[in-house]
Amino acid sequence: MRRKEREIKDEVIINKILSESSVCRLALYDEPYPYIVPLNYGYRDGALYFHCAKEGRKLQLIKNNNKVGFEIEYHSEVIGGNVSCDYTTRYRSIIGTGSVKILHADEEKRFGFDVIMKQHGKDDNTYIQRILDKALVLKLEIKSLTAKQAGDWI
Repeated sequence: MRRKEREIKDEVIINKILSESSVCRLALYDEPYPYIVPLNYGYRDGALYFHCAKEGRKLQLIKNNNKVGFEIEYHSEVIGGNVSCDYTTRYRSIIGTGSVKILHADEEKRFGFDVIMKQHGKDDNTYIQRILDKALVLKLEIKSLTAKQAGDWI
């Protein structure tokens, strides 16, 4: 990281970013250009969970190469100034890498959906079997990450 003074090393803050944000941008390997997709997610125990249909571009790319990059942004805000060069952004973010595993079993999918729903404020979950049958859950096991911030965070 070029700006070491912006690096977040505090595990409590890193966990807060991972646990309280709602969108993760997933970068997948494709030819001739990378493919990036924003996804709602849930975080637990060093892994991110997403849901998806049983077919589509994202799923095919993961089957071809399950190594991914990801980005999570936490409460970003553009701060205006008197002149253009005085504008700045207050933010916290995480960039990382990992491997995605496709979860097929109902028990694994329910667990993943529970993690996702908890991230979005719902703990008492029930699922309709025919909907579960149409969905998969993706588990991104985080291999590395860096966290960064700018602006006043009190």
